[in-house]
Amino acid sequence: MKYEVTPQGVCPARLEFELDGNVVHNVQFLGGCNGNLQAISKLVDGLTVDQIKNKLLGIHCGFKDTSCSDQLARAIVAAAEQEQQK
Repeated sequence: MKYEVTPQGVCPARLEFELDGNVVHNVQFLGGCNGNLQAISKLVDGLTVDQIKNKLLGIHCGFKDTSCSDQLARAIVAAAEQEQQK
């Protein structure tokens, strides 16, 4: 299932990804640091929700309490929880 999320407290205006069961694919950020976000997108492609949660959740960017990778992890965890409630 495809998800579109508006990240909070970071540069990208939108975050998109697909959740196929417990596996994440096709992560895309709109806006932000293009090179870094392309790298994150490629590195997490094919990982499970738990793998992404364990690697990215809680990462901060400078003085912010979050980061693009943290927002990705939060969005993926929320989507997985939403899927489980169906």
